[in-house]
Amino acid sequence: MSDLPGPSSATIDAIVDHVGRSTLPFQRAHREEQHATAFWFNELVETTSDGEVIRQYLVTASEPARVELAEFTLRPELCAPVMSAQKLMMLDFAEGWTHLGDLGVAVMPSTGLHAHGARKGWHWTTDEITGGIAATEQDIAGLGESPVPAYLLGHVTDGDSPREQAVVIGQITRAGDGVVRWIGDLPQGCVGAPVFIGAPLGDNSFKLVCVGVTLPAGDHHTVAPFDRIRAALTAVPSNSTSAPDEAGAAPRAAGPKRRWWRRRS
Repeated sequence: MSDLPGPSSATIDAIVDHVGRSTLPFQRAHREEQHATAFWFNELVETTSDGEVIRQYLVTASEPARVELAEFTLRPELCAPVMSAQKLMMLDFAEGWTHLGDLGVAVMPSTGLHAHGARKGWHWTTDEITGGIAATEQDIAGLGESPVPAYLLGHVTDGDSPREQAVVIGQITRAGDGVVRWIGDLPQGCVGAPVFIGAPLGDNSFKLVCVGVTLPAGDHHTVAPFDRIRAALTAVPSNSTSAPDEAGAAPRAAGPKRRWWRRRS
């Protein structure tokens, strides 16, 4: 990365430093197919006198989230203490996701994932994409038909090699009809990954913006923009969910549970 031009290098450094632990690779279990990337997102629900209430979930593209049996790869830096098991198996995987209308995006509440870690004696040590980084309507409106340098943070599938995290460099455009597209390589395994830009602020400074989620769509891949994702989340129901199990089963939830993991900060 040291050979990249200054602005590119600075944006990549910001992505790695601020959200490097936000992504999780997953695939259809026991098969080398439907490789994709999911990422953690924190949504600010409300601010009270006691602090901020956060709603948290995983986000990915809808298509790879429709398999019934899947596995996440547990990166060591995402768990404390580090787990000996490298895979997190989930039965009824498709049922755990809520699909956001016609956006091509699915979200999974993180309640079950946190409960699973607590039950097993460990906790998640993730970064999350927050409301301060996720693109607003104004951020998306600032994009145009002229290509803008963009950076995808995903997990590349390369034969039998481990699914290493990679920053993939490309460009994005926004057409007159409002469709945002990723222009450039989209390596296998990176569908569902977040796409970032470094939006200039002047005086050689910039702000890191997560434009949205990469979707599978031919040569020019569509990016579901975050302003529409956040608007769609207002209709997401609060139902029960189940927690995954490292041994290969995702047990059904016993009794009522909160669908959303919430914390105050």
